[in-house]
Formats: sequence, structure tokens, C-alpha cells
Amino acid sequence: MSQPRLEHVTHHMEITGQSASDIADSVRTLIDRGHLRPGDLLPPVRTLARDLGVNRNTTVAAYRLLATSGLVVGQGRAGTRVADLSPGPQDGYATDGADDTSAEVVDLASGNPLPALIPDVRPALTAAAGHTVLYGEPVVDAGLAQWAREWFAPYVPGAFELSVTSGAVDAIERLLAQSLMRDDAVGLEDPCFLASQQTVRLGGYRTVPIAVDERGMTPDGLRAALEAGVRAVVCTPRAQNPTGASIDAERAQQLREVLADYPYVLVIEDDYYSLLSRVPFESIVGPEHQRWALVRSLSKFIGPDICVALVASDRETASRLALRLSPGTTWVSHLLQRIALAQLTDANARALIERAAGVYADNNEAFVRALAGHGVEALAGDGISVWVPVGAPAAEVASRLARHGWTVRPGDEFGLTEGGPASHHIRVTVHELSEAQLESFVSDLVMAGGYA
Repeated sequence: MSQPRLEHVTHHMEITGQSASDIADSVRTLIDRGHLRPGDLLPPVRTLARDLGVNRNTTVAAYRLLATSGLVVGQGRAGTRVADLSPGPQDGYATDGADDTSAEVVDLASGNPLPALIPDVRPALTAAAGHTVLYGEPVVDAGLAQWAREWFAPYVPGAFELSVTSGAVDAIERLLAQSLMRDDAVGLEDPCFLASQQTVRLGGYRTVPIAVDERGMTPDGLRAALEAGVRAVVCTPRAQNPTGASIDAERAQQLREVLADYPYVLVIEDDYYSLLSRVPFESIVGPEHQRWALVRSLSKFIGPDICVALVASDRETASRLALRLSPGTTWVSHLLQRIALAQLTDANARALIERAAGVYADNNEAFVRALAGHGVEALAGDGISVWVPVGAPAAEVASRLARHGWTVRPGDEFGLTEGGPASHHIRVTVHELSEAQLESFVSDLVMAGGYA
């Protein structure tokens, strides 16, 4: 922040107060009135203490109050800035002109499943009818609970409790909130799923990046994050978003060995792709680990609007999670739970889910083969999208493709290191393209991708 702006803040929008709480209230008022905006640099604690005639510890305490409430972010030697709580990039929303109805833009950025491969909900509606659910009843529908327990049992380290949340993002937010305090550190994969980034940022937690390679989360990256003091780790064991990487048996064993010395760190496995995945599930949670949760959303194969995720976790984690899902506070509608169960147990719906898994895998492979025909190497991976290397900064490539009518996700949006090197990857979702469109896109990508 430039010096003129800092003088403007300290002199014309003067912070007042003699106690920590009064100083914090003064800053809060300036933020509420828009005099201080996201990213604005607050005065150094020594400077503010001198101007107000108070002890330095008083201004330190004031800034700590503001940080605890999420209004400011401390950045060490870079100072303390007003927090930016504006929404970041989100999956399902196209960018770079895709919302401009005057232009013909093909959206390859949203990461959405194909509507034609989501089971028709109408047959499930009748099955969802049942007795009226009142306050005080179990929050998990009995039929769904029985099915889910059988589904989870082979994949968890031992005895578990079952919870239902409004999707995977809701599950992760609640799991972190029941375990952490503001400013606690969370280990996230780097590059990372957009919603996980938002969840951690808006929760007021500190992000510690964990490197990802073609086999998923790396042991060295996990070890470094644990040594840095993370209290929770969020891992995608297969179909990692955005890279499509999946953890194999050898890598899972390596990660379990790293975690063995940290049994009380909460490990959240986000197996969002589950029934669509073409690779086996390999857990990084060992039998002795104390705090863990396996989250399986139904959104990618039953539909995002169902808003249901199933969570298996240790008893302590489940008990804490239940406090946030108790009757009278919030629970997932039993109608939605019954619709989900009807879809999961219907032969036609399950056949369509299996078909969808094949379509996504085949389309990604076809795209990768088409790229290889032009000398561009990429891995099809697992998942809805493909992580494509480019020969120029991804933002530049995305901009060039937008001028040709294609919207893609630049890899920079998924990175966790602020001010780090520019990404040289883009994420694309190709399933709605015809053969002719796919050929056209690959041709434009080769031209725009800076591969020469």
C-alpha cells in the first residue's frame, strides 16, 4: 500500500480509543462505514500506540481482537490489513466473458456434470413420501443410514458414526468449525479445490499448502504441513480437483506413516467422486488415528441440487458435528434424504451412474489423445475435468482462448501461494463438446497455449 494511502487512513480516518476494546470498535466502525476497505493497511502497532498515547500492548490486543473476529488479517512484517471477505472464484460459474450473452462462448470452466447423465428425480419423489418428521427425531433417515453404513464399512479404519450434511462443502465447513479456532492452521492440497479455499479463508483459518503430484498429496508436503502445526488436513484421495490425481496403495501407506506421529490431527478425506471413480479408494487414515472423517457427496452423480453428503467419522468428531446438526438448529431434509436413497437403490439410476462414470472417463481420454496428436502431453486422470499443461502463463492462455470463444479455468485460481509464480496449467471440462467442437477447441488450444 502506498504511503499517501496510509497517511489518509491514519490522519483523515483517525482511529480512536484508550482501551483495546475501544480501539477495536473504532476500527470496526471505520470498516462498517466503508472508510476502511478490504486490503487497506492499518498503522503499525507502535505507531498507533504513540499516536493514541497508549501502551504498545494495548494496540496489540486491539489488533488481536480484530483478527479473532475476522475483520483484519495479520501478515507478519507485511503488516495488518483489512480482511477481504468478497467471494473468490467458484466452481459452476463461468468467467472471462462467458456471462456475456452477446458473445457465443463455450463454457469449459464450470466443472459441472452432464445433466443427461443425472438420474431423473421424478420416480424417486413418490418413494420419498413418508411420515411427517418433527423436532426431536433422528436427523439421519433410517433407510439411508442403513444403506450408508454398508457403503462406508469397508473403507473406514474402524467403528464409525454416520452424519448427513448439505453437501461436501457444508460437511467440511462444519467439521473444521467443530475442531478449530480462528487462526488455526489447515493443510490443503496445492493446487486446491476452490470451495475448500473459500471455506478455510472465510472460517478465519490459516492455509498451509501441501504439494500434489500425479499420485495425489505428497508425503514430504504432508510432513512439512504437520511440522508447521496444522490442526486439520483436507485430502482428496481420488479425482483430486483440479489435477485429477488419485492416491494409490503405496502412496496411501506412505501418508499413513507420516500421520502416525500426529494421531489427533483431524484428517478429512473428501471422496466427492466416489461412485464415478474408475480407481480404487485408498485411505490415508490408519487404524490408530483418532480424529478423522470420510465425506462422500452425492452431487456429481445424483445432482448438485440434492445437496446431500454422507459423513463417516470417529465417535468424538461425530458427537461434535452433531451439535451443529441437531434438531431445532439445522438438519438435512428427510425428503431429500429419501430421494437420495431412492436414487441410490434404483437399478435404472445406478445403471445411469455407471454409464456416466464411463462417459466422463472416455471423454477425458479422447481429449488427451487429441492433444497428444498435436504433441501436447496431458494426463486424463480421474474426475470431471482435465488438468492441461500450457507453455505460457495460464491467465494469458485463458485470455487468448476467450477471444476464440472458449472459457477455461486458469490454474492460478487453484493455487494457494499468494504472489507465487504464474501457473502453467488450465482446467477444462469437455463433456458437452461434439467431436467437431472438440477438434476445434484442441486446435485453438494448441495455437493459444504457447507450446512452440
